[in-house]
Amino acid sequence: MSVYPEIVGAPLTLWLAPVDTAFPLIDAAPGTFAEAWVMVGTHGANNVDSTGVTVTHNQTISTFTPVGTTAPVKAWRTDESLEVAIVLADISPAQYAIALNDAAVTSIAAGAGNAGEDDMPMLGGIQIAYFALLARGLSSVDATLNAQYAIPCVYQSANPTPVYKKGAPAELALTFTTLLDPAGGGFGELQIQTAART
Repeated sequence: MSVYPEIVGAPLTLWLAPVDTAFPLIDAAPGTFAEAWVMVGTHGANNVDSTGVTVTHNQTISTFTPVGTTAPVKAWRTDESLEVAIVLADISPAQYAIALNDAAVTSIAAGAGNAGEDDMPMLGGIQIAYFALLARGLSSVDATLNAQYAIPCVYQSANPTPVYKKGAPAELALTFTTLLDPAGGGFGELQIQTAART
């Protein structure tokens, strides 16, 4: 058992898969569970800048204050959302494609008279690409175990602005904004492992 496991100071690693892909068990490696799970960043957390992974639970609350008092007596949640954001120091074709609405990458093999290249369109169009998102890190119960956000439906909503300059990596800002699970599971689950399997 680790000391102060509730204090977690470690990054999350993100994986994407098509919507409706089954999530791995909390102690199973995503890549071995289903080939559909693809890590964000060629080297996962080693491609995320030092700001780390930000998970934001947004909400809008409306209140009712009756004429008989100056204090609200009732509250309603009228809007909520969940976002997972990173800044990715990886502009390889597969990762840049995620930023551009999961753009299709066309690989052209080198041949007589032409160099090999990977091409992708930069116009996203009207339709939005959706993913299932898995964000995994350390358990806040035991640092030898895992915790994961299992989110059934997200889309990339940031406006990536890579800056190409001397002495610093070009980076892609990615924000994965959650939509209501089409299968009726809300925004998914935060799963915190409490014990190893027996």
